[in-house]
Amino acid sequence: MQVILAQPRGFCAGVTRAIEIVERALRRFGSPVYVRHEIVHNRHVVERLERLGARFVEDLAAVPAGAVTIFSAHGVSRAVEQDGVRRGLNVVDATCPLVTKVHVQGRRYQEQGRAVILIGHAGHPEVEGTMGQIPGPVHLVGSVADVAGLDLPADTPVAYVTQTTLSVDDTKAIIAALRERFSDVAGPETRDICYATQNRQAAVRILCERAELLLVVGAANSSNSNRLREIGEELGKPSFLVADGSALDPAWFRGVATVGLTAGASAPDELVDDVLDALRRIVGRVQVSIMDGLREDVQFRLPAAVA
Repeated sequence: MQVILAQPRGFCAGVTRAIEIVERALRRFGSPVYVRHEIVHNRHVVERLERLGARFVEDLAAVPAGAVTIFSAHGVSRAVEQDGVRRGLNVVDATCPLVTKVHVQGRRYQEQGRAVILIGHAGHPEVEGTMGQIPGPVHLVGSVADVAGLDLPADTPVAYVTQTTLSVDDTKAIIAALRERFSDVAGPETRDICYATQNRQAAVRILCERAELLLVVGAANSSNSNRLREIGEELGKPSFLVADGSALDPAWFRGVATVGLTAGASAPDELVDDVLDALRRIVGRVQVSIMDGLREDVQFRLPAAVA
């Protein structure tokens, strides 16, 4: 069997930074360190950090007063930030800088008197955090139909921002619908879209030109990993999201000679290796190659508290 690895794949700079923040906090302050929400959406990463002494909570009420507390890469609302201050928590913010940039853009648009529209998935922690970072109403849309349902006059000055795990391709139809519906629309430039999301989706599109079947390593609650699998399906390839090698079904590979393998932005390299080992157990000899693609060298500065 031929296995072609996507390039790029796996951890992005925001995820790498968030995990390093937790690891450094544990070394500097000792165990336990509390983390609000999963630091990134990957069970294996979370369980490894738990073994090192991290404690993951969904509500700051579960954190003892004064404890070191880390906000996840997805970001939090201002209400959560204020709650941390009231409780006297020693907060280290691991919000991805690209998510923070969306928060700043949204506030700037609102200060300009525009109605702010957030393109994203309802219930996603990044979306909840962004909506809570922008004072005043934020209109959430996840589809072209949602745009049609907005209760705003056509001459309303509007501006949109997007969930970072959506790419240019994901949002273009919604943005087009906004421009058709409203006469005055502002939005970030294309280069402000998360580079990692766009790069991984572009790589999957190229990968599916060569592969008969697509495997995406990632968690079921990972938005960007799910989107990679959806792209494979849209391109007519059998596509499966797997947490690790144990999730592989031998029936998937009957008659398949070439498999494309990628990983979401919160999936570590060792899980890709685990999937390759599982494939070898299923089919025997596996020849692995890496497609030509972008080499990402983006790095984000660490917070002063753990730098």
